Amino acid sequence: MMEVGQYLKREFGLSQRVLDIERRVTEKIAPRLRELEAVREFHQIRVLNGFRKNAIREQHFLGTTGYGYDDLGREAIDALFADVFGAEDALVRMNIVSGTHALSLCLFGVLRPGDKLVSVTGNPYDTLAGVISAEGQGSLKDFGVSYDKVPLLPDGTPDLDGIRRAITPEVKAALIQRSKGYDWRETLSVAQIGEIIRAVKEANPQTVCIVDNCYGEFTEEAEPTAVGADLMAGSLIKNPGGGLARGGAYLAGKKNYIDLAAYKLNCVGQGKEIGPTFGFNREILQGFFMAPHVTCEALKAAVFCAGVFEELGYDVCPRWDSQRGDIIQAVRFGNKEALIAFCQGIQKGAPIDSFVQPEPWDMPGYDCQVIMAAGAFTQGATTELSADAPVKPPYVAYMQGSLTYECGKTGVLVAVQNMIDQKLL
Repeated sequence: MMEVGQYLKREFGLSQRVLDIERRVTEKIAPRLRELEAVREFHQIRVLNGFRKNAIREQHFLGTTGYGYDDLGREAIDALFADVFGAEDALVRMNIVSGTHALSLCLFGVLRPGDKLVSVTGNPYDTLAGVISAEGQGSLKDFGVSYDKVPLLPDGTPDLDGIRRAITPEVKAALIQRSKGYDWRETLSVAQIGEIIRAVKEANPQTVCIVDNCYGEFTEEAEPTAVGADLMAGSLIKNPGGGLARGGAYLAGKKNYIDLAAYKLNCVGQGKEIGPTFGFNREILQGFFMAPHVTCEALKAAVFCAGVFEELGYDVCPRWDSQRGDIIQAVRFGNKEALIAFCQGIQKGAPIDSFVQPEPWDMPGYDCQVIMAAGAFTQGATTELSADAPVKPPYVAYMQGSLTYECGKTGVLVAVQNMIDQKLL
């Protein structure tokens, strides 16, 4: 059998310099990968037990049409997600098109005119800005919901004292973003989220704590619901879809808040009781079953990326040996050319559209051009290998996903070779 390095050299054009980096980094990170695999084993057994406890069977694969009354698969999926995520109830639907959509349902379900929303982890992700404050377009602001935020401390940790001061009696909901988004900071751990929730509830026990859990599922032993989150939400084309779900999102949390969100998705009085599944139940169930494994593969690829670029002298966040709360790896390149070359190299190493060369473009909802590399089977599926970046100083790229560790490793190595070929390394 041909040695893998020689095959990579012949078919992917990798130089000996890149192969030597791969060898050194692979040896260095091996203990960390074993730790991640232990977490994967725990989650896989937990998910398996969830399938057993909820008696998931072939009947649940069948879809419905029209109103979707008495859809046994839909009801079983909700119960399964609630059970695995330690929540009272869940809402899992293909027609919730994104994590942003799911969070919007949380916010519009809970908040009423005259209420106040506070983001307690600084600015929320860019795509939520319109949901909160776009005037004249049906935003929360248009419905009389006021908004404030509590920035993170300079070291990227929560400002617990500031949160306690900000959570006044009129604050109906506190929004917590687990992942870093386009910030340069460590992702919040579940333990830190628990500290935030305790600070919020100390100030106002009636404030509803809503967690943006995108990118974070199955990366730690527990989810935010275990530390008091009233609602959390995420996308099925990220971690919990296991690379098989072609769309959709979930909400999990307290039953009364799930009901309110379902009323906003469908209509008041029917909520979770309607909604055809059109035969998508099988891939949601199978994807959720595969999710711990696929999430671990993505985490391993992120650790490898961090190890490689640390060796090359770049700042990375998190470092290769850090504890991780999501699948995102940030690399600070410091110049536009290196950033673009990295993203274009990730595209070259992808299974789909590897021949395409991404370029920066004016993407709606962002204040600068953005470059996105994503050779994915499902559009926008960041559980698959992808990289994106706002093209502005300090020129940080955010890599995430990979259905298999081997694919992620290869993508990173091709990106490094692309930088070398352009004389940027």
